[in-house]
Amino acid sequence: MVDYHASNNQSSSGHMEQENDWDRDLLLDPAWEKQQRKTFTAWCNSHLRKSGTQIENIEEDFRDGLKLMLLLEVIAGERLPKPERGKMRVHKINNVNKALDFIASKGVKLVSIGAEEIVDGNAKMTLGMIWTIILRFAIQDISVEETSAKEGLLLWCQRKTAPYKNVNVQNFHMSWKDGLAFNALIHRHRPDLIDYDSLRKDDPVTNLNNAFEVAEKHLDIPKMLDAEDIVGTLRPDEKAIMTYVSCFYHAFSGAQKAETAANRICKVLAVNQENEQMMEDYEKLASELLEWIRRTIPWLENRTQEKTVNDMQAKQEDFRDYRCVHKPPKVQEKCQLEISFNTLQTKLRLSNRPAFMPSEGRMVSDINGAWHTLEGAEKGYEEWILSEIRRLERLEHLAEKFHQKAAIHESWTDGKEAMLTQKDYETSTLSEVKALLRKHEAFESDLAAHQDRVEQIAAIAQELNELDYYDSASVNARCQKICDQWDTLGAFTHGRKESLERTEKQLESIDELYLEYAKRAAPFNNWMEGAMEDLQDMFIVHNIEEIQGLITAHEQFKSTLAEANKEREAIQAIQAEVQKIAQSNGIKLSGSNPYTTITPQSIDSKWEKAMDMVPLRDTALQGELNKQNSNDTLRAKFATQANTVGAYIQAKMEEIGRISIEMNGTLEDQLTSLKEYQKTIMSYMPEINTLEGYHQHIQEALIFDNQYTSYSMEHLRVGWEQLLTTIARTINEVENQILTRDAKGISQEQLYEYRASFNHFDKKRSGQMVSEDFRALLISTGNSLGDSEFARIMSIVDPNGSGAVTFQAFIDFMSRETTDTDTADQVIASFKILAADKTFITAEELRRELPPDQAEYCIARMAPYVGADAVPGALDYMSFSTALYGESDL
Repeated sequence: MVDYHASNNQSSSGHMEQENDWDRDLLLDPAWEKQQRKTFTAWCNSHLRKSGTQIENIEEDFRDGLKLMLLLEVIAGERLPKPERGKMRVHKINNVNKALDFIASKGVKLVSIGAEEIVDGNAKMTLGMIWTIILRFAIQDISVEETSAKEGLLLWCQRKTAPYKNVNVQNFHMSWKDGLAFNALIHRHRPDLIDYDSLRKDDPVTNLNNAFEVAEKHLDIPKMLDAEDIVGTLRPDEKAIMTYVSCFYHAFSGAQKAETAANRICKVLAVNQENEQMMEDYEKLASELLEWIRRTIPWLENRTQEKTVNDMQAKQEDFRDYRCVHKPPKVQEKCQLEISFNTLQTKLRLSNRPAFMPSEGRMVSDINGAWHTLEGAEKGYEEWILSEIRRLERLEHLAEKFHQKAAIHESWTDGKEAMLTQKDYETSTLSEVKALLRKHEAFESDLAAHQDRVEQIAAIAQELNELDYYDSASVNARCQKICDQWDTLGAFTHGRKESLERTEKQLESIDELYLEYAKRAAPFNNWMEGAMEDLQDMFIVHNIEEIQGLITAHEQFKSTLAEANKEREAIQAIQAEVQKIAQSNGIKLSGSNPYTTITPQSIDSKWEKAMDMVPLRDTALQGELNKQNSNDTLRAKFATQANTVGAYIQAKMEEIGRISIEMNGTLEDQLTSLKEYQKTIMSYMPEINTLEGYHQHIQEALIFDNQYTSYSMEHLRVGWEQLLTTIARTINEVENQILTRDAKGISQEQLYEYRASFNHFDKKRSGQMVSEDFRALLISTGNSLGDSEFARIMSIVDPNGSGAVTFQAFIDFMSRETTDTDTADQVIASFKILAADKTFITAEELRRELPPDQAEYCIARMAPYVGADAVPGALDYMSFSTALYGESDL
């Protein structure tokens, strides 16, 4: 009698004991032996067919132990001791004992089954042994919701057939008799193979045959039962049914594992494809932004000088257009690039991928460096434009002043060479010669008085050359002509004086009054010409103090007019005295002063002209004063608005710092609040535009300084851009926290706890912690850290070695330590299932198990497999899987 357990129980020794009322079962219904023989034979053949061996008579074919040992090697996947090939009984017994020992080594305690009974062809003992093998290798490892073996298989059948009408699986005999349960199992997993609604409960033979035929044809499950035997038996054999049903379990569970493995691979590949797209987008945007900066900087560094103020103001307008139109979109692109980079790094950390390293020269730090260079070039270009405008204004003023003085001097020198070269003294009387000599002395005084003007003309020409005036050639030519003419006049003057002094010895008559008139009239006339020149002088000022200085100097000049008028009257009195003496002495005058060409009429005419110029000068100075007052008003308006905007930006920057640390509520609430806060800040943009308008008016008015504020427009633009970037970065940090929470399954309470702990140890309230504060935080959470472990953690949360830890890095670390993620080993295990346990996989298998795009993705990236067992087209899924997680190179 064979004594073993039908269910899987563990004895105290750890072996599975098996008992069954085998003889009693066969005596109750002899038909069961027939069913078991057929089922067990078919089950054995389903495993032996790959080895080319089949069993026809189960007790006869197992007598020598050879096929029995082969069966165990196939189903266990292990090598048994080498069988003995002899024909003697002892050889057969030894082979069967080796098989029974192997079964016992797998935890099965055999009772009353000996090698002699098997060798003698004992049918009942042989069937009992086969049932033991089926239990151990086909049913024992079945596990469903903490139940195993028979109970697990039964629970699996109940769960799979629960939705089907007329099916109620409670056991492995009567519940299967009408055949509907078999059809329901197939339909549940392969609805394309069974038309379940067409089956009738009152036609069990048809139902059974339909299930057996479909299983054999489409599921590779051999036919192990006869429909007529099951229907014709009062109670079908439980062991035969269990054996057959276990084949369905293994067939469908393998398909389910393959589906699960395919899904896992699809998920991993989808994440990788999305990350690669984000990397490509980042590289493209970074390249375009860097290319724009590369093209723009040479334009900003161009220092090609213009000839006129208008030309430079046109450049200034082009620069203003660049600032207001072309640059703002690039500021947005730079901000979006940083946000995309941070989001990508967060996704890579969450999916356990290596950090993204952009191409050389395209790091965020590289872009920030290029941007800093761009802003430096902007500042230098703007300063150069303003400097050039000042230089050109100065040049235009000097050039106009040069030509004005040159014209006055050329007018004065006109005819002087002819006068100095005439020889009128040769035919003159003594008095006439003396008069000519005195006239010449007066001319020398006049010539000396004009020396300053010539020197001024030369100095202005020199300054124009030093300031690189565009028309320096014509200025130099005119200046050289004046200087050459002046040297000629000096030589002619010296020669005429020598001639007159030679003649003077022969002449005595001198008219002292004429001489005195000439001597006083000449400097006075020169003073009037200088005064008129000063009254007509152009001026350029930049503030109220400078124009008030000119007004003060003009008032001082006006205060000297009374004294000058007395001198004019005195000179006119000399001429009147001449007339009086001539009349009283009957002297006939020649009609003109022999010592000077300056007539009383010319003195009075110039005096009247000078007096007419005084009020015109008053009006011009007052107009400039009004202009400077208006400019001062513009300064005050800009300063008031700039001080308000500057204080607002400073306050909002400090407020954002506090908000990022003290935010409460759910992350979604925080994100909503931050976006509302961002809208509030953007609503302040009209104030910025107003300030830009004031700044434009100031630049158009050529105002270069402002004593009412320390803010410049450049300073405020940078502050406003930093404010917008900071709020965008804060919003991005909260979005990344949401991604982390959702991906890692972190609860809101955990995030609150993380935030509270982080804020407690963030002593400076800066949103970052130094390494020692972070170490204290880790110790407070219960971590006992050595130096090497802390160094490892710091390399994760601070990969750049900055010495500071952000809150995002802290929650990434905590989520990494407390949640499970996909690993390279898990992906390798999934590929191994799809490859049917091979160490390589083929393109055909990938296309069969994965969606088309992801299958082609794998095929394009997997390296050829080079193992000894490789077949044509074999692909290496192991190196591919490790490369997904940065553990090797694709």
